[in-house]
Amino acid sequence: MLSFLAALKRILVGRPFRTEKLKRAPLRKRLALPIFSASAFSSIAYAPDEVILTLALAGLSAMAFSPLIGLAVMVVMLVIIASYRQSVKAYPSGGGDYEIASVNLGPRAGTTVAAALLVDFVLTVAVSISSASHYVVAALPALAGSQTWIATGGVVVLTVLNLRGRGRSRLGTAAPVYLFVGVVLVMLAAGGILAATGNLGSAPSAGFDVVPDPQYPHGLTGLAGVLLVLRTFSTGSAALTGVEVPISNVHTLAAPKARNAASVLLLLGLIAGALTLGTMYLARAVKVHVVEDPATGLQLNGGPIPADYIQNPVLGQLAHAIFGAGSLGLYLVLALTVAVLLMASHTSFNSFPNLASHLATDGYLPRQLRTRGDRLGFSNGILALAIAAIVLIWVFEAHVPTLIQLYVVGVFVSFTLSQLGMIRHWGRELAQTPDKRVRARIHRSRLLNLVGLVLTAAVLVIVLGTRLVHGAWLAVLGIAVLFIMMDSLHRHYKQVDAELSIGGGESATALPARVHALVLVSTLRKPVLRAVAFARASRPSKLDAIVVDSDSERTEATLREWEALGIPVPITVLASPYREIPAPLIEHIRSIKRDSPRDLIVVYIPEYVVGRWWEQLVHNQTAMRIKNRLHYEPGVVVASVPWRLASSEDSLALGSPNTLPISNPKETP
Repeated sequence: MLSFLAALKRILVGRPFRTEKLKRAPLRKRLALPIFSASAFSSIAYAPDEVILTLALAGLSAMAFSPLIGLAVMVVMLVIIASYRQSVKAYPSGGGDYEIASVNLGPRAGTTVAAALLVDFVLTVAVSISSASHYVVAALPALAGSQTWIATGGVVVLTVLNLRGRGRSRLGTAAPVYLFVGVVLVMLAAGGILAATGNLGSAPSAGFDVVPDPQYPHGLTGLAGVLLVLRTFSTGSAALTGVEVPISNVHTLAAPKARNAASVLLLLGLIAGALTLGTMYLARAVKVHVVEDPATGLQLNGGPIPADYIQNPVLGQLAHAIFGAGSLGLYLVLALTVAVLLMASHTSFNSFPNLASHLATDGYLPRQLRTRGDRLGFSNGILALAIAAIVLIWVFEAHVPTLIQLYVVGVFVSFTLSQLGMIRHWGRELAQTPDKRVRARIHRSRLLNLVGLVLTAAVLVIVLGTRLVHGAWLAVLGIAVLFIMMDSLHRHYKQVDAELSIGGGESATALPARVHALVLVSTLRKPVLRAVAFARASRPSKLDAIVVDSDSERTEATLREWEALGIPVPITVLASPYREIPAPLIEHIRSIKRDSPRDLIVVYIPEYVVGRWWEQLVHNQTAMRIKNRLHYEPGVVVASVPWRLASSEDSLALGSPNTLPISNPKETP
């Protein structure tokens, strides 16, 4: 009979998949575009909000500059995409920025990129799901105040779906993204037509006044205003996240892989640019007013706003102004925005475990992260991502403006090092290419990457300079901690590999002079007799039974029973004046090794195999400590002899009974 936890796992995760299911048909462009672009497209759900609410610190007039900020962000995006189109042709294996940095700048640079991307994937989930929770509240105002729980539920659902592995439909992933893009384009087109004809409505927040922050009494003028513009640009750069996804998944595309990846990147940039700029323009046209704290940042006719006012995201307010309150179009926009935000998180649930698996294979992360689960997904990586995202959601209470301050740092570290790596790549290509026409093409490619390096490095400096004190320091700290951990772990794995490699030093194949077997005896019961039988069957050079005298009465009873049964094995009693069991046994073994250093000592320990979880709590674990101590003794092998209790039979169907050492002389089965 299946245990409760195993049955629950079977219900949630499903039956295991055979390894053959790993093979999947290559992705065509029409499916690759939505699957790889979900993260980039989803940024439209929160990036315009962050631009507007940051500019709102300088007052209502400053918010009019939001389309220009959006245009600047899109220029950077197009340069990055143009340079990435070259990168996929030079590195079509799917290693992405990690491979480019590692190959051209060295393993330390690759580790830095990997750490930055891992942090970015965690933040993508936290930001996307938190943003989705606010769109849920926009559709269902009764849930206001429950955003943290909604976001947590979203992460849990995505975790379960991804643990279920590769049984998901690619069309099911692509359809919500296509529908989202289609509906938003229709909304923007309708809004443009209404604006041209003078029939465009107003956003629900249009009647509110924006209260400027006292730090910006003169709007965007002066040094403070310039710094605010730079801060707004860095915040709006959240729209650039997700651009790196196609370059890391080139290997999954249909042939010609590099050309198809370049096409996907181009379409991604054009669509994301159109959606972002259109949203920024219409948000200004319908007078969307978004602030970080509506209670203090907004006023109505010079007084406080209504206590029950819920600030809806920009896309929600646009849909309200264009389609009308309570309309099907409004709820369709809200629902599809939630869907695309979930798909963006789903992309990270694929990218994070895959990158972690690559790093584990290269020895930079624990090797458990490269192991596939029952449904062929990297289960440990999925769970690690989910836990990290949920922690961030609860720490920041699903507050998107705060989470955004941590965002973007990782991805721009990756962008910058990738551009620098490609410049180094083209330099090597030039050194090996005599043909003038080819050299001219390489020069153009290197120039494009140089422009990309300047832009991405400038954005990174702006992000760090304007957002470090607002929370970006936490992302920098996370990247640094991950880098140190991965670098240390890599050195450890290399040291262990060198230590375990064959050749040099004492031969691991040398045979011991003799085998000396010891059977650990607590009370004389069936498990002990089986251990004695197994030890005798191995025909050691010498065999002894060992009793540690921690209870003199029980020891005497054991000796009487031993003699009465006529067991043909000598029994040795070890004194234990302090009632300690491991120490006398260890000292006895060491004395044997001193007399016969080339002997192999095999210690047979009887064990219970139990089936109920609580049985692990009622049996003493002293023998487990003995086993752990013996592992540190040279020339000693521990042989476990299992004895199944009746409760273990129900667990045999799963192959997951619990083995407990018979540890204490006072212990009974």
